[in-house]
Amino acid sequence: MTVQNIPGVPDHIQTEFSPRRSRWCLLIPVINEGGRIAAELARAQRAGIDKLADIVLCDGGSTDGSCDPAALQAAGVNTLLVKTGPGKQGAQLRCGIHFALERGYDGILTIDGNNKDSIEDLPRFLEKLDAGYDLVQGSRFVKGGRAIHTPLSRYLAVRLVHAPVISLTARHWFTDTTNAYRGYSRRYLTHPAVQPLRDVFAGYELLAYLSVRATRLGLKACEVPVTRAYPPAGKTPTKISPLKGNAGLLQILLANAFGRYDP
Repeated sequence: MTVQNIPGVPDHIQTEFSPRRSRWCLLIPVINEGGRIAAELARAQRAGIDKLADIVLCDGGSTDGSCDPAALQAAGVNTLLVKTGPGKQGAQLRCGIHFALERGYDGILTIDGNNKDSIEDLPRFLEKLDAGYDLVQGSRFVKGGRAIHTPLSRYLAVRLVHAPVISLTARHWFTDTTNAYRGYSRRYLTHPAVQPLRDVFAGYELLAYLSVRATRLGLKACEVPVTRAYPPAGKTPTKISPLKGNAGLLQILLANAFGRYDP
């Protein structure tokens, strides 16, 4: 099914392998993740995550065969969304958020598709969403969390720059704000003063915005412990380039702090 011409939602192709089976939807944005997404989905199946939440892959246009529909269906994926319109991660997530809200899920979770995060910890997020929290942020830096082989530059950037700026903007202390492992309530995403389905959210703007908007509106937020593990050697799995990418993130942080993304 091709989805087109919906304001704030990039054009995309929607392939549903199964109907809705859960109250919860787990969105995984991917592009050319190769064996990493296969390994992550295998971990999810072993932990029974595909039975707790409907897994929806938001593909940015992979060309490496990692989003083969037959393989994804066998791996427990509920739906594949392939973005054909413009934009990067934020656009992929907007496709997923639109799909999940239309399907009527009580909450939406997100996690990167590069197999760095402890997908097995998903029940911690569901418990908090069930308890009435609107934003549940995964953190490797709270008690019970684990940061494994985190590059020093990443550690310093998160702890000394990103987390303090986001926390000041949100008026709530967060410790691991670049982490996309999160849960959002339906109430948060459908709040009239949030409006996540807007074209301004093309890249990483949406994650920064959703980090701060909940508490500024008086909604409930918390952190839960997770593990984020980088490979002990070799190339770091990330889509953020060291210079241009980090400079862009800083611009987004400042724009977010000045309310540029508010409706």
